[in-house]
Amino acid sequence: MSVPRRPPALLTAPLLVLALLLTGTGCTSGTAPAKAPVGAPGKGAAGPESDAASVRRESAAAEPAPSPAEIPGLGPLTRAEIPEGARQAFVVAGEDEDAHRSSAVLYSREDLARGWVAVAGPWDAHNGMEGWTDHHVAGDRRSPKGVYSLTDAGGRLPDPGALLPYDEHPRFAVDGEGFFGEPLEGSFDYVVAINYNRTAGVTPLDRHRPLGLGRGGGIWIHVDHGGPTQGCVSIPEERMEELLRTLDPELDPVIVMGDAETLER
Repeated sequence: MSVPRRPPALLTAPLLVLALLLTGTGCTSGTAPAKAPVGAPGKGAAGPESDAASVRRESAAAEPAPSPAEIPGLGPLTRAEIPEGARQAFVVAGEDEDAHRSSAVLYSREDLARGWVAVAGPWDAHNGMEGWTDHHVAGDRRSPKGVYSLTDAGGRLPDPGALLPYDEHPRFAVDGEGFFGEPLEGSFDYVVAINYNRTAGVTPLDRHRPLGLGRGGGIWIHVDHGGPTQGCVSIPEERMEELLRTLDPELDPVIVMGDAETLER
């Protein structure tokens, strides 16, 4: 009986080496993925809009729009008195509660997004001889603090181009002397009625006093005569002409008046 022969050992070793070599090539793990080209879109890739640019754009979009500008020197209580519909404000700020010298600036906010903008002034002005009061009475020689509408104008001289209704009348003539001996003549050549204790929509010469005669009246913006007033606000004649040509009833103008300390509240 014959016994089968084993393959020679020399043939087995080469076959084993060949198998190991084929396994080491990685063919069994599939084809390696192709590398994405540099700059191709994808997670973490810098494409047409990088992550940094996207963050900058989102941050800019999140920034709030700037607040509309407020009138300098006015505090929250005073600002709250200005009607929402008012688009012009003539601000008269006194040096002190007991002083008769003031500074006047005209502001406008025709562009609501931009807010209040100074359009004229500052101008030198006078107010009542004894300063300011929050409870004006007849004969106290003080100007009433507060915010009042401006709806009517007039004067002894012809209309210089006023936008407010203008009443030319000889009764605006005045004479005599002021507190320091200065002549009053010409003081009412141009006036704008301040709607304190008066009826809006009528001539400044109207004498009706809704709060009663004891609370005074006839408080105007008028031509300055070089000294303090009985309670009015006065500015130089050329400034009065400019004011009359600028105050626009379509913009619901108001006057904001008082000593600077009070207006800052």
